[in-house]
Amino acid sequence: IHYMTNKDSAYAEENVIVFVHGLTVSHRYMCPVACELVDSYRVYIPDLPGFGKSAKPAQALNLDEQVDALVAWMDVVGVKQATFVGNSLGCQILARLALRYPERVTHLVLTGPTMDIRARTAHQEIMRFLINVPGEPFSLYPIVIRDMLDLGPRRLAQTFRYGLQDDITQHLPSINIPTLVVRGSRDTIAPQRWAEEVTKLLPCGRLVVIPNAAHDVTYNAPRQLARCIRAFLRLPV
Repeated sequence: IHYMTNKDSAYAEENVIVFVHGLTVSHRYMCPVACELVDSYRVYIPDLPGFGKSAKPAQALNLDEQVDALVAWMDVVGVKQATFVGNSLGCQILARLALRYPERVTHLVLTGPTMDIRARTAHQEIMRFLINVPGEPFSLYPIVIRDMLDLGPRRLAQTFRYGLQDDITQHLPSINIPTLVVRGSRDTIAPQRWAEEVTKLLPCGRLVVIPNAAHDVTYNAPRQLARCIRAFLRLPV
């Protein structure tokens, strides 16, 4: 569990932000945007079970099991409710969290949400991932490689399969929580058409596009994303 805060600030419950990472990665690629927000918010960046520095269950957890693990972690650290920021597969986990435990979520920020319903095969998603890679900063590559080694090929493949089997469009219309959808303009994994579709399905959805950013906006556009999150959280509910 990775926790960041400004020790000299006091925080209300509504000023807690929890980041949820995507597939193949961990807390490490979310640190840049967390650093941009830590002066105003209490920020947590947990590694989901099997990822990063977390414990490694014998079997890969499915998405609902990851949700349960996230809620159990919240209980342990004393977070009753929070704003949740997810990236990629993390958005799918957060959609299920918002449906099953709506009382724990004040706001949602979905960055580069997956899986596009027009690209739900392994081949299509892998090709989109490879096309996206050159758009990411070179400094991200060793982070992803390290996280993939921590995750392991078997757990990676099984979690990827769970993600492909999940149809996020079935969940979005029932999420009655203020939600910001964020897409990098160069994101090939979550194209513009898909981001717009996700936003339209959400009862309280808004869409923001960050220019010249690829899929991992928590790393490649942290300052711009932080500005978007701050502005979103200031909007009236």
